Amino acid sequence: MIKETDNGILATIKISPNAKKNEIIKTDTEVKIKITAQPVDGKANKALIEFLSKTFKIPKTSISIVKGETSKEKTILFFVNDDEKILKLKESL
Repeated sequence: MIKETDNGILATIKISPNAKKNEIIKTDTEVKIKITAQPVDGKANKALIEFLSKTFKIPKTSISIVKGETSKEKTILFFVNDDEKILKLKESL
């Protein structure tokens, strides 16, 4: 689920740690992001932010996990106001 806010874009995703490769899988009902890192000591969360930063060319400091730090279901806030990046996020997530 994607939602625009005054601060940027809110996205609800499911994370799948310990994957063979980092990738985004979009279905009709949800967005699943596979991460190679293990869910230990916040490594998967850090890897998720790094992956999203590289994928969407957004600084890591502009991506925040606002809900679900210890859960597989996460709400992520992208602090962006560039129309091009917003469009890319909406298409990919």
